[in-house]
Amino acid sequence: MSETRSDGELLRAIAADADRHAFEELYRRYAPWLTARMRGRCADAGIVDDVVQETFLAVWRGTARYREEGDVAGWLWRIGARRLVDALRGAGARGRLRQTLARLRHRDEVSAEERVLAGVEHGDLAGALTRLSPELRAVLQATVIDGLSTREAAVLLGIPAGTVKTRAQRARKQLREALA
Repeated sequence: MSETRSDGELLRAIAADADRHAFEELYRRYAPWLTARMRGRCADAGIVDDVVQETFLAVWRGTARYREEGDVAGWLWRIGARRLVDALRGAGARGRLRQTLARLRHRDEVSAEERVLAGVEHGDLAGALTRLSPELRAVLQATVIDGLSTREAAVLLGIPAGTVKTRAQRARKQLREALA
């Protein structure tokens, strides 16, 4: 009959020897608890399962190192909680990306925003907008019409945040000049 090893002994065996049995024992000991806690924070069981797996993968791969300070459950919770936040942020970004791609698929259809902008009587705003380069119009659409932050627009458009700021500034300047 084998003796039950402490959490610290299991983690040392995983880190030093890549001890698969120690890893399996740690997983059996804490995965159900971590899953239950995560499900209290996130209703999406798929995301929770992924986060729990990523948490234990970080332990196995050694990207998360236990410093033998505090209890192992708290350490695993901190790793999992950070990964859950990352996953939820990623899910939000993926959702926005899906919406944008859906809009692009129907690009030949005139959107409600485009109809409103085309009907504006102040100056020749519609003409000024159409004279902007596609890159500048895309930044304006993402930041002004869609209401995305600079960082969100950068992710959506696949460009650095600084480029989003520069293009937005350039677009506003060109619009002011065209409408003056």
